[in-house]
Amino acid sequence: MPAMVRSLAARALNEPSQSVFNFLRRIRTARPQLQSVRALSALMSPPSKAVVYDQHGPPDSVVRMVELPPVEVKENDVCVRMLAAPINPSDINRIEGVYPVRPPVPAVGGYEGVGEVYSVGSAVKEFSLGDRVIPSPPSSGTWQTYVVKEQGVWHKVDKDCPIEYAATIIVNPLTALLMLDDIITLNSGYSVVQNGATSIVGQCIVQLAQLRGINSINIIRDRVGSDDAKEMLKKLGADEVFTESQLNVKNVKSLLNSLSEPALGFNCVGGNSASLVLKFLRQGGTMVTYGGMSKKPVTVSTSAFIFKASHISMLCFLFCILLNGINTKYVELSLRGFWLQKWLGSDKATDRGRRIDYLLSLAKEGKLRYEMELVPFDNFNVALDRALGKLGSQPKQVITF
Repeated sequence: MPAMVRSLAARALNEPSQSVFNFLRRIRTARPQLQSVRALSALMSPPSKAVVYDQHGPPDSVVRMVELPPVEVKENDVCVRMLAAPINPSDINRIEGVYPVRPPVPAVGGYEGVGEVYSVGSAVKEFSLGDRVIPSPPSSGTWQTYVVKEQGVWHKVDKDCPIEYAATIIVNPLTALLMLDDIITLNSGYSVVQNGATSIVGQCIVQLAQLRGINSINIIRDRVGSDDAKEMLKKLGADEVFTESQLNVKNVKSLLNSLSEPALGFNCVGGNSASLVLKFLRQGGTMVTYGGMSKKPVTVSTSAFIFKASHISMLCFLFCILLNGINTKYVELSLRGFWLQKWLGSDKATDRGRRIDYLLSLAKEGKLRYEMELVPFDNFNVALDRALGKLGSQPKQVITF
C-alpha cells in the first residue's frame, strides 16, 4: 500500500494538470483492490448450506436450513465437501438436549459422515485434494455442505467403499464390533443373545458374530412385519429369531435346541425385553446395556449403566416357571454398560483407525450390510420425519449432498 501511494503521489507531482481531487479519487479506487488482494491471502471455504438449531427442543420444530458464510481454512485445517451423513437417534437426542454430550447452541446438526477433501491448509501434508475422509472420532456439524476442521479430526478411507457405509461406519458398526471383541472372550461355538435385533447395531452383531463362528439368538418386538424382520435377520446369518411373545414359555432355554447357552447378552431396549435377555444367559454370563429405547430401567437406570460406565456384579433373581410352580433361581451375572463416546475418549481408542478400516473392508466386500435410504439434502425435512418415526418403521436415513 505505501509503495502504491508513493507511486500515485509522484505521478501527481509530475502531472501538474491533475488536481488533488483526481489524486485522492485514484487512491480511493486502489484501496478496494488492495483489500481484495489481502483477503485472498487467507484460504477460505465456500459458503455452506447447513441444518442448524438455535435452541433445544423437538427436532421438527427447532431445526432449519440456512446459508453459512465462508470459513477460514487455517494452516492445520482441512476443508471437506460432504458427500453423505446419517440421521442417528443420538443426533435427535442432541437436538432435544437430552444427550449427555452435545455442542452448545446454536449448532449445526449431525455427528458422523463422509466427504471429499476440497482444500487444505499450508501445514497439512497427510491429505490431498479429492481424498475420501470421515471424522474420527465423530465430530458435531456434519449436516452441512462444507466442513472445516483440524487435520487430526479426519481419517482417510477407501474410495471404493460405498459412501453410505463410509458415512455410517462408526456410531453403529463400531459399537457392535467393540461389544463383541472387548467385553469378554468369545470363542467359536459360543452364543450371544440380544434384543433390538433389527437395529443397525443388532444387524451388525448378527453378521460379525457369524464371521467369528459365534451363534446369535435374537429378540424382536411383536409388530406388523415381524415375519419379514425374521426373514431379514436369518438372511444376515441369525441362528434364532424370536418375538417377545414367543418367549412367554416356562423355560426360554428350551428353545435353544442345540445352541449353547449365551455367555454374552446385549440390551438396547430395557424393561421386560432386558429381562428376556437375562433369562437366556448362562451361569456367570454378562449382559451389556448400550441403549434404552423403551425408556424403562434395567434394575438400575439405563443412563447409569451407559454413561457412568459402571460394572456391577450381582446375584440376579431370574424367575423360572416350572411345571410344578414358580421357583426362584439365583444366577450370578455381570451387568455392564457400554457407551461409544466414552470409549473414543479413552486410551483404548488408539487402534480405532484399524477397526474402522476392517469394518469398511467388510462393507466393501458385502460381508457387512444393513438397510439404508439415501435422501437428497434438499429433502432433509422428509428424511427427518422418517427418522422420527412419523411414517412408521423406516430404513436408516442417510442425507446425500
